[in-house]
Amino acid sequence: MTANGWIQILFFFASVLLLAKPMGLYMCRVFERGKTPLDVVLRPVERVLYKLTGVDEEQGMRWTEYAVAMLLFSAATLLFTYAVERAQVWLPLNPQHLAGVAPGLAWNTAVSFTTNTNWQSYVPETTMSYLTQMLGLATHNFWSAAVGMALAIALIRGIASRETDRLGNFWVDMTRATLYILLPICLVYGTVLVSQGVVQNLKPYDTATLVEKQNVTTTGTDGKTSTQVVTTQTIAQGPVASQEAIKMLGTNGGGFFNANSAHPFENPTPLTNWLEMLSIFLIPAGLTVTLGRMVKAPRHGWAVFAAMSVFFFVGVTAAYQAESKTNPLLHHVTAQATANDAGGNMEGKEVRFGIANSALFATVTTDASCGAVNAMHDSFSPLGGMVPMVNILLGEIVFGGVGAGLYGMLIFVVLAVFIAGLMVGRTPEYLGKKIEAADVQLAMLYLLIFPVIILGLAAVSVLTPLGLSSLANQGPHGLSEILYAFASAAGNNGSAFGGLNANTGWYNAALGFAMFAGRFLMIVPMLAIAGNLAKKKITPASQGTFPVTTPLFTILLCSVILIVGALTFFPVLSLGPILEHLQMHAGRMY
Repeated sequence: MTANGWIQILFFFASVLLLAKPMGLYMCRVFERGKTPLDVVLRPVERVLYKLTGVDEEQGMRWTEYAVAMLLFSAATLLFTYAVERAQVWLPLNPQHLAGVAPGLAWNTAVSFTTNTNWQSYVPETTMSYLTQMLGLATHNFWSAAVGMALAIALIRGIASRETDRLGNFWVDMTRATLYILLPICLVYGTVLVSQGVVQNLKPYDTATLVEKQNVTTTGTDGKTSTQVVTTQTIAQGPVASQEAIKMLGTNGGGFFNANSAHPFENPTPLTNWLEMLSIFLIPAGLTVTLGRMVKAPRHGWAVFAAMSVFFFVGVTAAYQAESKTNPLLHHVTAQATANDAGGNMEGKEVRFGIANSALFATVTTDASCGAVNAMHDSFSPLGGMVPMVNILLGEIVFGGVGAGLYGMLIFVVLAVFIAGLMVGRTPEYLGKKIEAADVQLAMLYLLIFPVIILGLAAVSVLTPLGLSSLANQGPHGLSEILYAFASAAGNNGSAFGGLNANTGWYNAALGFAMFAGRFLMIVPMLAIAGNLAKKKITPASQGTFPVTTPLFTILLCSVILIVGALTFFPVLSLGPILEHLQMHAGRMY
């Protein structure tokens, strides 16, 4: 680790801290339907949309109505994207004449983008046409992010309201999230990316003549090898900047190119690298301020922000430390151990970003369930690769996905308040509302769904030929690849360890189910909690009330998250990255 690396990490976090308050206050104004500078332009557009769709913007919804509206919208847009993928061979804006996407892959991808996961079991530039990228995938980047924000606001309203059964209007919340927050920022953001060299066009792919010929040797199924002389290279391009902006701001993560944000057409400069990381945290960090303002307890919002920040710094420190060291097996072939450690582990990383920015990006993108990568996580050291895995396994609550991170963290807040109440022998209260048995049961249901999906499907995969047949690595690293895949899917992250070929019948189906369940099965109990809280009276604080605005609360919240995560996932982590780390130091690799 170097001073320069830490300066860059601290500068990034300072930028997040600086922007969290103005972003959070603006979002509070948007969702409370106050006046904004954009009203002159956007309010007439908003009214027209409601008129065309028959939405009564004054009509609130019960939590069940809110959930049904969200599920119907998600189902309709999922089927729309599936249809676009399957029909792309006949649709325009397909200059490479790409075929329609295969049924299994099309379904997996449609579920992936609907759930804000953006898991990609394919090479985008050779699979998806420009129209599919724009109409099917980029639009979902807006929709899934807006849905996540709407759900978080619904839960905040449940906490802030008193004696009501209404959580707001899903259609209004989603529309305002898109019109007033996502679209304006992306218009400016996309323009900045273009100015830095991110590609934005509809041209056919270019063909470049190589300066030097390349000999490519392939081995056929019969075991014979053949050598082909390659003299040209196809250079993919397309409407990249417009998708890059929303994929980062909406914590989506799906790359226009297979290399994702390691590709120079997606992430060409240090400035774009910083902007992309900043935009991943911008809305999730701001929502903690929105929480504090809407529940009229600003310090509570900052206490939640502090808990998220603790996990962020622990993660980035661990990843940076692990990647700053060279593989110990290299010491067997060189006597310059000190020089090796100074170089660190550069495998799978872009030289232009280096170790600090690769470790930081990996931490940020898995903290926030974004999934975009500027380095290959499969090439990280065992402990370095464990950091993004643990970030996801915690339940995308370290800032987390847009909206999803906040409501995931608030489930832990409910559990922490309940535990605090048990410790002092009083009925637990959260901002004046009593946390009762039904609330705790729903919170535990939310928390149990996640590990059941991950561990159950991972167990099937490691015990059957269906799961092992497309695995590139054996031993603990192979287990890590499978575990990471299902964690990423259920956690709606989308990043991956590259050694697993997931474009198979089993993985397309299993990961699609994991993404769907990890999003929607967990939303229902969360909305039920919001509905329960909204109906309750607010009780004035007393001497026995556990405050949720203090450093002690932040410590308790972090402790509850660690205990739940450690008890659930430590056994499988000990068989995966931890065992691989120990065996690497014993001289064995996989």
